[in-house]
Amino acid sequence: MKHLSRLPGFGRLILAGGIAALALTAPARACDACNNLLARRLLGGSSPSAHAAELSALVKNSGWSGADNLLAFAGGAPLQFGTDAGGGGGGGAPTAPAHPFQAVIDRDKKLGMWETSYVVPGTKADKKFNLEMRESDVFIGNGVVYSGFTVNGTIPGPTLVAEEGDVIEMTVVNKGDVPHGVSIHAAYTQTSKYFGKIPAGGTKKLLFRVNHPGVYMYHCAPGGHAIPMHTLLGQYGMLVVKPKTVKFKAEEIIGHKPDVELYIVQHELYANGKDAVEGHAAYVMFNGKLFRYVESPIKVRPGDFVRINFLNVGPNLVSTFHLVGIIWDYAYWQGTPAPENTFRGGQTVTAGPSDSWVVDFRVPPDEGNYLIVTHAFGSTTRGAIGVLAASKDAPRTPPMLADGPAFTDDEIAKHTAAAVRVISPFKPTKDDLENPCTLPAGQKKLRIQIIGNSYWPKVASVPAGTTVEFVNEDLFTFATGEFAGIHDAVTDEAPAGGHFASKMLGHAEKWSVQLTKPGEYKYHCTPHPYMEGIIRVE
Repeated sequence: MKHLSRLPGFGRLILAGGIAALALTAPARACDACNNLLARRLLGGSSPSAHAAELSALVKNSGWSGADNLLAFAGGAPLQFGTDAGGGGGGGAPTAPAHPFQAVIDRDKKLGMWETSYVVPGTKADKKFNLEMRESDVFIGNGVVYSGFTVNGTIPGPTLVAEEGDVIEMTVVNKGDVPHGVSIHAAYTQTSKYFGKIPAGGTKKLLFRVNHPGVYMYHCAPGGHAIPMHTLLGQYGMLVVKPKTVKFKAEEIIGHKPDVELYIVQHELYANGKDAVEGHAAYVMFNGKLFRYVESPIKVRPGDFVRINFLNVGPNLVSTFHLVGIIWDYAYWQGTPAPENTFRGGQTVTAGPSDSWVVDFRVPPDEGNYLIVTHAFGSTTRGAIGVLAASKDAPRTPPMLADGPAFTDDEIAKHTAAAVRVISPFKPTKDDLENPCTLPAGQKKLRIQIIGNSYWPKVASVPAGTTVEFVNEDLFTFATGEFAGIHDAVTDEAPAGGHFASKMLGHAEKWSVQLTKPGEYKYHCTPHPYMEGIIRVE
């Protein structure tokens, strides 16, 4: 071991926080035993280090002339001394791959296709993005406050814009009280093992390259049942990768970039978990606010070249995106301007949840308002409508991102105090409290469904002696994550002697309790503490 500091090209091995890194120093001769110890045990042999791929890549890319020799030795070849800059001599040992799938990486570079997003750890990032996942409230307009899950405090979260080929360093911080995570649709590489199930207070990072231009969704993905549920509850946003190797057809023909560029996310919110699972949206909107672009129209001039980056987040409803009075010059499926993705003309673009388009068009030489809608008119009546206002010499709307409106805590408090309605998928609100579920006369059994990470009904009023039956209707009870689809009901407050605690319930399992003591029973789900319910016994 006394020779370890003299290993050719290595210097010392630094272990900090479970992350291995190599500090390469001036090469020096070392004994065969030390070379054997480090090269065999760290990079090869029957049980290599968990960081062998990263270590090998760092050695290979270090610029040290003896790197190939050492890597070959780690793979089983005899060690050749005298191959570094200070030792002189030949070497000639075969080069071992710096990555366990180096052959795949080399193959992909020759295919003439966009490469995947994998990059060697330690690669310098071109852009750095930070996402904060939490549970919080937002104001969605028309006097409505929504209590759910957010990214950076808004719904949708921040709009992320990169260029084709950029290396992105994504940092995700969980500032909530339950596990969160992130799925990044623009990343053509493994993400779930890095960003899945980030515990409360935890932080994780991922490095990846965005090689495929397009309009992509990102969303919360803590694993298991919570992946769809946290998306239904509001944690999502748009990531746009601008093309460099291909061009949008309209831009080629017109000869310049758009005069006005817009980023629009269509999405819906739900008043309870049952409606969320069944797709009965309370509200549908563009960019986080009901009728946002009716209140503040998007301003353009007749003749302007306009581009819209459109993403239907869903999470349930299909959109047929349309501008009244406009026919697309070109539409690009998934936002990719490759010829095979490019369509000429069209009155709408049809987008299911997570589908996206870029649409290019010219504003006709006629002043007036051009309505922005989804032609699935049920959604339009629930808030998904805007106005593109064209007038001569109008101050053009600057690039408009898809971020939801941001509010301070004081602003949210004021909106909540003045709200005509507060909705939440998972806890009782004023409407629930004022309109509890009641049983028909003479009936003495109440069934409460646990569905969509919510109790249904959330508030009930029953006579003394009623039997309350809890049944778990969530199906997704496998895979790791935010305690996947398993629930219980445990009282926080109850009349003296009336407290209850159910067993843990998997899908379709039931548990009953007879409530004989008058009063109010407030309860929650142990693995999902944001789930709350109330039973009033008269």
